[in-house]
Amino acid sequence: QLQLVESGGGLVQPGGSLRLSCVASGFTLDYYTIAWFRQAPGKEREGVSCIRSRTGNTYYADSVKGRFTISRDNAKNTVHLQMNSLKPEDTAVYYCAAGSPTVCLLPSYQYWGQGTQVTVSS
Repeated sequence: QLQLVESGGGLVQPGGSLRLSCVASGFTLDYYTIAWFRQAPGKEREGVSCIRSRTGNTYYADSVKGRFTISRDNAKNTVHLQMNSLKPEDTAVYYCAAGSPTVCLLPSYQYWGQGTQVTVSS
C-alpha cells in the first residue's frame, strides 16, 4: 500500500520553529518530486516548497523564502520541512505530496498524506 504520513505539527509561538517530516511507505521517495502544501480555513491549498527527484532543485513560495527549508533523507525515505521564524499566517494544515508534476508548486501530485496541523499563536 502506497502511503505518505506527515508528523511534526503542533502549537508554536510566533518566531518559533517546527520540523515537519513526511515518511513514505510502499514506494521510494527519491524517485519522485516531493512537495509541501498547506491549507488554512477558507483558503485554497497553497504550494509551500518542493524538491525535484533527479536534480534535487528546491523551490519555495515567496511567503516562506528564507524561513523554510526542504530536504531529503533518502536512507529513511523521508522528506523534512524545517520551518523557522514562524508567523501566525503560517497556521494551516500541512500536507506532503509525491508525484511528477510539471510545475512543482501546483497541486498536481499522485500521492498525498493526511496532513498535520501547524498553529502559530501566542
